[in-house]
Amino acid sequence: MISAADQALVERGKALIASLPADENHTVAAIVRDAEGRLFEGINLYHFTGGPCAEPVALAVAVARQAAPLELIVAVGNRDRGVLAPCGRCRQILFDYHPNIDVLVPDGGQVRRVGIRELLPYTYDWHAENEG
Repeated sequence: MISAADQALVERGKALIASLPADENHTVAAIVRDAEGRLFEGINLYHFTGGPCAEPVALAVAVARQAAPLELIVAVGNRDRGVLAPCGRCRQILFDYHPNIDVLVPDGGQVRRVGIRELLPYTYDWHAENEG
């Protein structure tokens, strides 16, 4: 079970994706919350060359707006798909830039909050490889 504040993040993601025109270029919304409780939104931009997912777009918006450390992110799909787990590429990006962030993911009809390290066990840590 997730907290009311976390559920509010899910609802905001649902509202954002529902507010967009129906097309196949923008099918996922992501919302990220920082340590001060501020929210930052992003949507995916489909492109045949591999346009960005919603999660890195939301992360970039947070950086542009000088967010405090990021604590939680959720992605929500269009057509009432609900909460979506991040793809492998997004998991690696989340770990690389925010190794302590939590992620909301679907789990047997419920939504669960997990750390990015739990979603990406045994990950390649390029920060550690480049130290020293």
